[in-house]
Amino acid sequence: MGRYTFVMASPRSHPNFLAGPYLNRAAEWRKDETRLRAAFEDPNALIVPVWRTRNLVTQTEGGLSAHFFAGPEALVGIDPSELIFLGEFRNRACFALELDAQIDPRVAPPASFRDLRAIAGEVPAEEAGLLAYARAMVTWRERHRFCGRCGARTRPVQGGHVLRCSDPSCDNQQFPRIDPAIIVLIHDGERALLGRQASWPAGRFSTIAGFVEPGESLEDAVVREAREETGVVIDQVEYHSSQPWPFPSSLMVGFLAHAATTDIDLGDAELEEARWVTREQLAAGEIGFPFEFSISFRLIEEWYDAGAARPLRAEPNARRWGR
Repeated sequence: MGRYTFVMASPRSHPNFLAGPYLNRAAEWRKDETRLRAAFEDPNALIVPVWRTRNLVTQTEGGLSAHFFAGPEALVGIDPSELIFLGEFRNRACFALELDAQIDPRVAPPASFRDLRAIAGEVPAEEAGLLAYARAMVTWRERHRFCGRCGARTRPVQGGHVLRCSDPSCDNQQFPRIDPAIIVLIHDGERALLGRQASWPAGRFSTIAGFVEPGESLEDAVVREAREETGVVIDQVEYHSSQPWPFPSSLMVGFLAHAATTDIDLGDAELEEARWVTREQLAAGEIGFPFEFSISFRLIEEWYDAGAARPLRAEPNARRWGR
């Protein structure tokens, strides 16, 4: 892969969307059955329902807002073991609940179940983070209903954060998993390297990304993915920030990287196209770049703003996805 320099960036001024201190996870409650039972029975407790990986939101005058199940009537008929304790949100105990995918929940308008990936930027940041957390936990639980060692059913313990094999002779435990992935804005100073997948609508481009492989460091993954997907050799890697991305279970670890070479070779065919673009081309709207709530946009924005007279968000012709 060649030699490269790794640089730790200065701390960012604010966390990425879907991240940040939006709740107290109260992890110490998970092993305290008495505390959990009291939280479940608290009439102020909030339930975050998830149906077919979709979150429940309500249309308001100001946009979209998370819609919770709350009050004693919301808990009627619910088995506490089916709930996943998320923590305290706005000083109220909060649980995630997976609804039966085969049964239409029939919620009343203006509430509806929506795909969070499509609407996240329209939901208040704290609520979007909570919905993402609930979605990730429900997805993990749905995919680990059986023991990976012996095949027996699993049962939730510790507030739903551990799935234990129901066979006492096995007693295997499974914990929530995330898939680390790197996402990188590659540049040569004056130009940024962006790519597109064949399945995307015409004109959409984004930063380079890929999953970290076993036995590989994050920075090594940056160099490898750049070489595999674009043929470009990296000589400097700078850590930027990270973002939870529960679609379905990733953690996006963001970097800026300097290119030592600029010839493009789509070697592994992951991308349909990759191209070098200037700040002027981005400002003119020649390509569409990602939603503003994504870490990909933030990487592009930081590189752009570092060398432009006017911020990217202030460019009237700049074209984001969905606009």
